[in-house]
Amino acid sequence: MKNRYIYWLAPAALLALASCKGKSANQNAAPPPTPVTLYEAKKAEAIYYDQYQGTVVSVNTTELRSQVPGFVTGIFFKEGDVVQKGKVLYEIDKRKYLAAYQQAQANLLSAQANLVKGQKDIDRYNMLLKNDAIARQTVDQATAAYETNKGDVAVAKAAVESARTDLSFATITAPFTGRIGISQVRLGTQVSAGSTLMNTISAEHPIAVDVVVNEQDIDRFYKLQKSSSDTTFKLQLPDGVSTYNKPGKVLAIDRGVNNQTGTIKVRIQFPNEDDVLKDGMSCVLKVLNNQSGNRVQIPYKSITEQMGEFFVFVSKDTSFVDSTKNNEKTEALIAKQHKVSLGPRVGTDVVIMTGVEPGDKVVTEGFQRLRDGGKIVLGDPSKQGAPGQAAPGQAKQQGK
Repeated sequence: MKNRYIYWLAPAALLALASCKGKSANQNAAPPPTPVTLYEAKKAEAIYYDQYQGTVVSVNTTELRSQVPGFVTGIFFKEGDVVQKGKVLYEIDKRKYLAAYQQAQANLLSAQANLVKGQKDIDRYNMLLKNDAIARQTVDQATAAYETNKGDVAVAKAAVESARTDLSFATITAPFTGRIGISQVRLGTQVSAGSTLMNTISAEHPIAVDVVVNEQDIDRFYKLQKSSSDTTFKLQLPDGVSTYNKPGKVLAIDRGVNNQTGTIKVRIQFPNEDDVLKDGMSCVLKVLNNQSGNRVQIPYKSITEQMGEFFVFVSKDTSFVDSTKNNEKTEALIAKQHKVSLGPRVGTDVVIMTGVEPGDKVVTEGFQRLRDGGKIVLGDPSKQGAPGQAAPGQAKQQGK
C-alpha cells in the first residue's frame, strides 16, 4: 500500500516541478519590443509671434458736456456717424444767453459814452483853468471821473466777452473729426453745466491697441520703439481667425511699472482707414519673436509632459547579448527619454529650443507604454495587443 502511494505521488511531483520551471521561464523572458512610429527631426524656417491680450483704444477720445445749463433745443447729427471738426452737434436754449450778450453790449456803449464825456470835460476845464476861470479842484475831479470812466469801459468789455462765451457754449461743436456715439440726451432734456454727459466722440484713424506686459519685456519694447518693421506687429481680431495685417508701431510706453502687479502698459498704433478696428474691441497683439529663424521642429503630438516638464522619446541603436541565441550579439532599437525646451507651436509642429538635434528620430506614436531604455520596433502602434499580450507579428516570431 505504501509503495502504491509513492508510485502515484512521483509523477505528480514531476509535473508540478515542470510547471514551476515554465512559469519561471515566462517571468524571466524579456518583454517584446513596442511597435512605434518614428519621425526624423528637421530644421525648418519658423516665423512665430508672442501673443499679448490687448484692447483697442482711440488715440483721442472726448466726452461732450455742456458748459452752460439749460434745455436741449437742437440735435444736428446722426448717431454713430463720423462728424467733421467744427460741426454743430447740440444746441442749448440760447435766448437767455443772447439777451445777456446784448445787455453787455449796451452797457459797453454806455460806458464808452461816459468816457467820451469825461474826456470833453477835462479838455474844457483845462482851457478855463488857463484863464483862471475855474477852480483847480474841479479840474482834478473831472480827471478822476475820466479815469473811472476808462475802468467802466474795461469792465463792460469783459462783460461782453463773458456773455459772448456763454452764448457760444450754448452751441456744442465737434472738437475734432471722429465718430460720435449714441446721444445720452434728447430734445428737451435739461443739462447741468459740466456734469451732464451728452455724448462721446473718438478719433478712429489712427487707432491704438493697449497691452499689459511684464516688466521683463520692457527693454524689448523700448528697442521696438526705436526700430521695428512692417511685420513686427500683427493683430488677431475677435473672431479668432482673421488677422489685421496693417503695420503697427510703438506709440507710447507708460511712465512706470505698477508696483503691485509688476506690469507696464504699452500702446501700439495702427492705421485704420477702413474703420475695421473699433474703440473697446478685444484682440490679440502678436509680436514677432526675435528668436524666429531656422529651428528644429517635430510633431507636437510626440511631446509628453511630466510635472510641468516636457520630454520626447528618441530612437537609439544598441546591441545586446541574446541568451536565446547562444549569447550572440543582436542589434536593436531602444527609446531614450530626452528632456526638451519648447518654443512656440507652428501648425501641427512645435519648435524645439534644446533637447533634440536635427536627424534625431523621435517617437510620435506608441510612446504611451514606453519607459526610458525600452526596446522598440517599427510598426503600427494601433495594432499592438492589450497589456500582457504580444503585438501581432511578435507572437509569430516567438513561435519560430
